[in-house]
Amino acid sequence: MSKPLNAVTFGEPMAMFYANEAGPLHEATSFSKALAGAESNVATGLSRLEHKTGYVTKLGEDNFGQFIALALEKEGIDTKSITYTKEFPTGMLIKSKVLAGDPKVEYFRKNSAASKLSLADFNEEYFASAGHLHVTSISSALSKTCHEFSLHAMEFMKKSGKTVSLDPNLRPTLWPDKETMVSTINDLATRCDWFLPGLGEGKILTGLDTPEDIAGYYLDRGVSLVVIKLGPEGAYYKTSGGEEGYVDGFKVEKVVDTVGAGDGFAVGVISALLEQLPIGEAVKRGNAIGALAVMSPGDMDGLPTRDGLEKFMNASV
Repeated sequence: MSKPLNAVTFGEPMAMFYANEAGPLHEATSFSKALAGAESNVATGLSRLEHKTGYVTKLGEDNFGQFIALALEKEGIDTKSITYTKEFPTGMLIKSKVLAGDPKVEYFRKNSAASKLSLADFNEEYFASAGHLHVTSISSALSKTCHEFSLHAMEFMKKSGKTVSLDPNLRPTLWPDKETMVSTINDLATRCDWFLPGLGEGKILTGLDTPEDIAGYYLDRGVSLVVIKLGPEGAYYKTSGGEEGYVDGFKVEKVVDTVGAGDGFAVGVISALLEQLPIGEAVKRGNAIGALAVMSPGDMDGLPTRDGLEKFMNASV
């Protein structure tokens, strides 16, 4: 039997090369290497907060695959359900360094090993050992087989009485068109318990403008909790039981890199809910880790340990 996990997630981790000097990406001459990927960010964040977390993916039998597996293991993430293939390579990306705004990111992930994840890779015992499943829509955008895996994993966990969270993580360039993206993600949302969109994402997905209306759209479709990220202003939440509220954001001294902020927010909300904290406190923790993320250069550099999180939140009171 698999050892019990607090949470499990799946997706495509990538080797990331990020420029060491600011400027156009094509002019960069020096890069550093790190682990990247929305789901691996969340797994890392949960693990640093002492939640036993498993990560499921498929990697190429190459140097990038070895690097990713070791990076995940160093974070204390369970990698026993990772599979490997000689046929397809591990995905990678390169990212620019900016002094303000969002960095330029270029992906090399078409026909990657992770995009070949399929139902044949689904280990029922492994998923059943976890109390919670976190999903992003990125997996469904990678391939038909990844989408089938996503649907099956969500349905399996729901039927097993586990909780499921979904971060839409919109990546328009990965989808054939906007209509397919919107319809697929909205279908995924009906299969989760906790939905975590940004306000801009919610507007694209529903055509509605206010946090209250966007939350209502998903609550009417069976979601039990909707938390909408509002950037520096914080977040809004509403439950199927009618509990709702706005939670202020934390002061950010300087925005260094916005990539990974949403994943940090998810880490905060999910970890707190798994600890059975009140929803308002969970959203507050999400805001705190999101703030730490944007003040740090890498995708996961700002993800705190439990001690670091407490210090930041106490200092911000």
